[in-house]
Amino acid sequence: MAKLVRVVIVDDSNLMRRLLTAALSRDHDIEIVGSACDPYEARQVIKDTNPDVITLDIEMPRMDGLSFLEKIMTLRPTPVVMVSSLTQAGSDATIRALELGAVDYVGKPAGSEGFGFQDVVDELIDKIKMAASARVTPLRRVQTPPPPLLSPRHMDSWSFIAIGASTGGVERIRDILQVMPPDCPPIVITQHMGPSYLASFADRLDRISPPTVTLATHGARLQRGTVYIAPGDRHLAVAREASGYVCQIQDAPLVSGHRPSVDVLFHSVAKVAGPKAVGAILSGMGRDGAAGLTAMRAAGAHTVGEQESSCVVYGMPRMAKEAGGVVLELPLAHIAPELLRAIDAIGDRPRMN
Repeated sequence: MAKLVRVVIVDDSNLMRRLLTAALSRDHDIEIVGSACDPYEARQVIKDTNPDVITLDIEMPRMDGLSFLEKIMTLRPTPVVMVSSLTQAGSDATIRALELGAVDYVGKPAGSEGFGFQDVVDELIDKIKMAASARVTPLRRVQTPPPPLLSPRHMDSWSFIAIGASTGGVERIRDILQVMPPDCPPIVITQHMGPSYLASFADRLDRISPPTVTLATHGARLQRGTVYIAPGDRHLAVAREASGYVCQIQDAPLVSGHRPSVDVLFHSVAKVAGPKAVGAILSGMGRDGAAGLTAMRAAGAHTVGEQESSCVVYGMPRMAKEAGGVVLELPLAHIAPELLRAIDAIGDRPRMN
């Protein structure tokens, strides 16, 4: 018999605690071992029950969810799934929660009669089960951002970087972009994330990263010093024109179970850039990106996978490695320098007459 996932629910609404307890308890793989109305009560409940996963509301009295999450990840690292309101403030707070180490999030259901309540519950069940197997580590306290890396000495005007990520990707993408030089090669990124949160994600990265970070728009030309994030619920691909590369935004069906899909991005990069591109696949559940990164490698691109030791979920990088798509596996801290080294190597190649 499979081990039950033991869950504590933290939410200031008595109604929401009862609804979530009833809904989640119907899943045979989940056991609700406790609930709490605020972080002060939750501290004792968590200490008494030692749960596998905590669901955590953001807006609560006496101590907000972000402050409590920071304490959890500092003193007692435990997989946390945030339950946040679908507002701009909720989106900003959710991005911050993911940076603090929350494994994932769901939009807060409006109640048992609310629109899409069962869909939210089904999503929460899936994410709780995934979170139970996630690797969480104590929160790193960084007083000042690290200095940016040096720009590649040789930068081919046709070279760029493509990155794909899912669960755990928010803090990984942040760590990579924070050390990129302001004039870094163009970077295109697909991160699995709901459309309500992506604008906050891009805005947050733009504030804290040396390069400019923006949501990709159809026809936007790839430029040095700019990072392009796939927009919500649409695929990002790259096309080649006479004067350079441009973003393509595609309203197309799900690929590898996702929209935006990392596979869509990587396959397009393999087709139009070949050996001029550098690819990286980071922490995430599932296999999205494995086929695309393999296509990039077959086309001559240098490809990097995040090492299991630093992943929250070693799913996408493992699938890409097993498919033969990874040239080099590295821990997170070594990935940004390797991407820039590979770009420099492309620019330093002898030109054919």
